[in-house]
Amino acid sequence: MSEKFKVGIVTASDKGFAGEREDLSGKEIERIVTEAGYQVVSYKVLPDDKEMLSAELVHLCDEEKVDLVLTTGGTGLSPRDNTPEATMAVATKAVPGISEAMRAYSMTVTKRAMLSRGVSVMRGTTLIINLPGSKKAVNESLTYIIDELDHAIKIMKELDGECARS
Repeated sequence: MSEKFKVGIVTASDKGFAGEREDLSGKEIERIVTEAGYQVVSYKVLPDDKEMLSAELVHLCDEEKVDLVLTTGGTGLSPRDNTPEATMAVATKAVPGISEAMRAYSMTVTKRAMLSRGVSVMRGTTLIINLPGSKKAVNESLTYIIDELDHAIKIMKELDGECARS
């Protein structure tokens, strides 16, 4: 990676926010992106509240000017799972291929991957990706896509101009 891109991490978890559960999935995101050369500039645990999640995404994109936001949790079928809705509410463009790739890969591990509702979007020149809520699923999903994120961010920020390979 030629440039150290800035990352914001948001964990959506009522129990984590209340201090009733340790945030292992957010810590796993931090470990993976740091090892890949990214700079984590924000890490927050919030409740599964759509408005709070959307507000934090807007803050990270518009005020902190991070290059990448990675969320964990809130992507399932529970009535309190609001992360995809919070993400779509602030999106300027959808980037469905990233989430499709993670789900396709995860389906080789467990058929329950089909239950994930996570989305990937852009807000301006920030890429936002919803990851699953468990440490194991974060590891599988993020490790699968991490090598392509540098190029995605460079294209989004017009630092690179070609996606095609010769």
